[in-house]
This record gives sequence, C-alpha cells and structure tokens, in this order.
Amino acid sequence: MSKRYKQFLKDAEAKSFDAKHRKTLSFNINRYDGAVKRGLDNYADLELARNRAAWIKRHMLDNWADYLVQFEKNAIANGAEVRWALDKDVAMQHVKQVMEDENAKLIVKGKSMITEELHFNETVEGWGYEALETDLGEFIVQVAGEKPYHILTPAMHKSKEDVADLFHEKFNTDENSTPEELTGFVRGVLRKKFVQADVGITGANFLVADSGSVCLTENEGNILLSASMPQTHIVLVGIEKLIPSLEHLNTMWPLLAHKGTGQKVTAYNSIFSGPAKSDEGVGPKRMVIILLDNGRTNIFESDEQKEALACIRCGACLNACPVYRLVGGYTYDTTYTGPIGSIISPFLNGFEGDKHLSHACSLCEKCGEVCPVKIPLPKLLLSNRRDGVEKGYVETGEKIAMSGLRMVLKDRKKMDMLNGSLKNAGGKMVGQPLWGPRRDMPDFSQQSFSKQWKKKIKD
Repeated sequence: MSKRYKQFLKDAEAKSFDAKHRKTLSFNINRYDGAVKRGLDNYADLELARNRAAWIKRHMLDNWADYLVQFEKNAIANGAEVRWALDKDVAMQHVKQVMEDENAKLIVKGKSMITEELHFNETVEGWGYEALETDLGEFIVQVAGEKPYHILTPAMHKSKEDVADLFHEKFNTDENSTPEELTGFVRGVLRKKFVQADVGITGANFLVADSGSVCLTENEGNILLSASMPQTHIVLVGIEKLIPSLEHLNTMWPLLAHKGTGQKVTAYNSIFSGPAKSDEGVGPKRMVIILLDNGRTNIFESDEQKEALACIRCGACLNACPVYRLVGGYTYDTTYTGPIGSIISPFLNGFEGDKHLSHACSLCEKCGEVCPVKIPLPKLLLSNRRDGVEKGYVETGEKIAMSGLRMVLKDRKKMDMLNGSLKNAGGKMVGQPLWGPRRDMPDFSQQSFSKQWKKKIKD
C-alpha cells in the first residue's frame, strides 16, 4: 500500500467521524442541492440541453487539433499573444517572462483551478511577487494558508463562525462580524489591490474557436476586475476548454449555471476578444493566453477516459457523490477532487500515486446521473481500476489474496472444504483489517448454500 493511499485512508477515517466537519459540509452542500433542483425546474427539456452540451464537447474532441489551431489564429488576429505549454514548468516560465517584461510586482487573480494545478501562488511568491486571490472563497482559504476545498466553492468546509474567527485572528475584525460585514471588509481590501495591480491572472470557462475569445463566468465581479483593471491580462487555461462557436454559449452557459449554483445565469458573463483596442479608453494593453497540456493529451490517448475531457467543471458530481460528502475535498490530496478528479488525476499526476482514488467510489452512479455533459463517470472509474491493475500497480498482498480467492471460488469443492467456523476465523484474521475496524465481518453459515440446498432437497 503506497504512502498516499495510507494517508488517504487515515484522512478519510478522521473526516468521516469529525461531527463538526460533516455538519458544515452537509449544510453547505444541501443548500446547493436545493438551489440546483429549483434551477433545473426552469428547463422545459433538461435532457435535450444535456444532449446538446454533450454533442458540443464530443464534437470538439473529435476535431480537437483543428479547433485549437483555429482558436490560436483568431486569438492572434484579435491582438492577443498565444503561448503553448506542455507542462506546468513551461507554463510558469511563460508567466515569469511576462512579469519580467512588465516589471510587475503585484498580481490579482480571478478564481482558477488551473493555477492550483500549477502551484501558482507558491511559485510566484518564491520569485518575489505578490499574488492575491480575489474570489471571496479563494481569499478566505489563502488567508488560512489552505488550498481550495471544492472546485466551485473553495471555502465550502468553513462555517460563517470559522471565517469570523479567522478574520479576527488575521485582521483584528470583530469576532462577531456577520457574513455581510466580512464581505464588505474583503471588498475594501481588494478594491485597493485592483487599482495597484500590474498583472491580472484568470482561467477560462470556455475558449471559442471561431472568434478566438476567452469566456468567463462568475458571481462576484472580481474576475472581470482582475482581467480589465491591470495593464496586462494573462489567461491560464487547459486545452480542453474549447467549444467550436459563440452560438454554443447559449447551451453551455445556462447549463453550467444551473448545474453549478442553481441560477438561470450567473451574475457576470464576460467575453474577452483580445486586449483593449486603440479606441477603447479602458482595459488591458496586453493579453497573453497560455494553453496548457500538462497531461491532458495523456487522457485523450485513452479511448475510454478521454470522455473526461468534456467536463465543464460545474462541480455537480462532487456534490452528488456520497464519498465526497463524507470525506471532503482535502482527503483526496489532489487539485481536482470527487469523481471527476479521481478519473483525471492518475493521468495528470501518475497512476502509481493516484490509482487509489478510483476506488474511493461506491459505484452508486449518482455522479453519472447529474453530469450536464453526460460523461459516464462510473464506467470511467472502473476503467481506471482496470488500468491500474494492468499497469502493474497492485500490492503483493493483494495479488496473493486475489489469486487465492480465484483458485477457491472457481471450484465448488474447494469452497465447501471449510466449515463456517474455519471461514469465520479466516475472515477475522484476513478480512477484518480490510473491512475496517469500525465494522464487524458478517458471519459465515456453518454450511455453504449448496450443501444446505442439497440437504433440503434430500429431506
């Protein structure tokens, strides 16, 4: 068993029996569940919308190379610079070069999971730059010295009391501050930083091939300010975020909003097509788009798991997953968590270290039911399990156990050799550690079903 797997089991048990954590997570996710249900009721035909979204993303993947080239050509025609990054090191070197070109010091960041994937904050701070998160949830976890807990709601694991205590400790605010007062305090801090910032960093929800545009959706307005206030706007985005045409936003944006937060549409939806034009009085003078691979083409090479590249990062599968709802985001110890994270993380980080994540699943299939682009998530989790075995990442003890089980279970006589007492003793010795210390192994009957059946027929 790898160190990461052992740590996962240790953290999972700790979180599962942490009553405060479970209460906070349950409260926050249940609020999302209620909002999403009300939002989806606005659809006259939700399945039609999901089918359209699924087709758009699969069509993109079928023509991925062509659409990437088209996007690059049109983005450059809009005045943006396009740079390619095979991995995180190349991407961060592109960022460093832009920072040096602009003699920059302060970076304001819109919410971006890609920057978490690149360990952006730690890297640029090591270079001597200041990087400030401007999303409220991201700001909270940055102040706390933590990572985002959920791909959509970074501070989902914190209650309003937790945040009040944190801000009282770090900023000497009133320890009884309300959420509205805390939000007002953060707004005041950020407004000064927006004006002072040299560079704004954002991700992208969608890249539009036929217009060369970057599309961003948000509720706070901080991403719009991060992109438009500084003189330089850097977009860090995965190459899978493409859609073919602007007209496809009519399907993708509402579905992302409904599945993510339950809204008909988010408060701010912005389309950036290059830096500010000469006749525009405001906006960045320079726009640099960094297209990141970092393992995505590894996923694409798999005939099955490549469907995971259709993900639009709505977070619905995390909220639906009973395992995520129990153990929480930090237990996974990866940038992308929950069902989708368990599928893509082994391809991004290596099967040897992350193969165990695909086993953190009860196969209830809820994640596949809620996915807005119809990714068969349960099937892909099983594919990952199979691939982990085929790649040889199986513990010696597991190989011996499975070999022994196969030898016994394929032969009825061998199954009937031992009576119930001996089977129960073996179960307590071997099975109980796997079953877990908090549950009792069920007892075997003294006689197997086949023997009981034969006896019943004879009698």
